[in-house]
Amino acid sequence: MAVINITVNGIKISKEIADNTILSDFLRDDLALTGTHIGCDTSQCGACVVHLNGNSIKSCTALVADCDRSEITTIEGLATNGKLHPMQEAFKKNHGLQCGFCTPGMVMSAVDLLKKNKNPSEQEIRDWLEGNICRCTGYQGIVAAVKDAASKM
Repeated sequence: MAVINITVNGIKISKEIADNTILSDFLRDDLALTGTHIGCDTSQCGACVVHLNGNSIKSCTALVADCDRSEITTIEGLATNGKLHPMQEAFKKNHGLQCGFCTPGMVMSAVDLLKKNKNPSEQEIRDWLEGNICRCTGYQGIVAAVKDAASKM
């Protein structure tokens, strides 16, 4: 067992956890932040993407103990005072989702992309989101949403 001290969506948390606890399980099971989806448990689908110290990671491959003294942002932490983040608005406006299962990971990855590249080309968006699998949309609405959000972020 380890005591971790982390900040999740702006809330400081100190908690004893098993050394082998995976971040995605901790977020969903211990903190009830179910927007972090678990699709594959093998780092293939990207549904579990969160931000760790501002960078997108697949939370199914990170141990909580390795995140001690870190800041984590989940999809629930993007909205501010009930107002959707510009990327969330863009996904809604541009039909960047269908079933919604991949959407939290897509949104979190796309936010990280735009922090690093404020005006990505369509190919750069597609390359960045390569680790996020969507089985519904064909990616057209997703790419359009990222381009739209880039003009607002």
